[in-house]
Amino acid sequence: MKTFARSASTGEGMPVVAGFFDPRTFSVQYIVSDPATDKCVIIDPVLDFDEKSGATATHHADELLAYVSQHGLSVEWILDTHPHADHFSAAQYLKEKTGAPTAIGQHITKVQALWKEIYHWPEMPADGRQWDKLLAAGDTFNIGELSARVLHSPGHTLASISYVIGDAAFVHDTLFQPDFGTARADFPGGDARTLWHSIQQILALPDSTRLFTGHDYMPDGREPKWESSVAEQRDNNPHLVGKSAADYIALRQQRDSELPMPKLMLHALQVNTQGGRLPEPEANGKRYLKIPLNALKGAKWD
Repeated sequence: MKTFARSASTGEGMPVVAGFFDPRTFSVQYIVSDPATDKCVIIDPVLDFDEKSGATATHHADELLAYVSQHGLSVEWILDTHPHADHFSAAQYLKEKTGAPTAIGQHITKVQALWKEIYHWPEMPADGRQWDKLLAAGDTFNIGELSARVLHSPGHTLASISYVIGDAAFVHDTLFQPDFGTARADFPGGDARTLWHSIQQILALPDSTRLFTGHDYMPDGREPKWESSVAEQRDNNPHLVGKSAADYIALRQQRDSELPMPKLMLHALQVNTQGGRLPEPEANGKRYLKIPLNALKGAKWD
């Protein structure tokens, strides 16, 4: 199975994009680098977690660090697009290893407030202090000589943002590959109409913009893919071609009603709303996850 691919820079001011696929969670992590200065950012890193044994590991994050070292890169930022429901974020681990600051969208505070209630964590800070910077729509920053800007692209979650870096856009759980469709919008705080408008904002980027998605579920058993273009999505995505907003909302709501909740959702959100920090050790030195019973709808018994 292909788990790594490198998308070369397309010209001056355009990034090199290295994608790392995690088959356990179908997630894609990215290292986005400036070929002129060897500065880079890491987007959506995965901390390994085995739900059967409760074990954690840093295999995937260490693979990112090895790539950084091999190519002589300097990490400027560790970025999350949203608080993920299907894997733990390795942002805190990578910050400890590289010294690079962490960032996420400013509406993470709304997600924290929501999950603070679900987990019954009255002591949990819900002001985003777990990250070094909270990013707003329209914010810009540099990665060496590369220019990056932030799009607010909610719908999958309240806090979802996309990063547009040169001719590349990192669109997380909005669009999947053109042969698979779009992301679900039924998580707490999700909304299909909002997701439709976020997707339209992404499709308004130039046709040749390279789009990098957060997951790939390998329909019909094909090899994993995570790069497409605006033109390819607009012309081929079955959830979008010929669809009005009303059509899309109806399709999304019907499809979401048939999907089970992600198996790691209740595990992951208590880590990812804390910036990738695992729960603090208790008196015996062990860490414990807290799983609320009957907190979410959508159980699939068959």
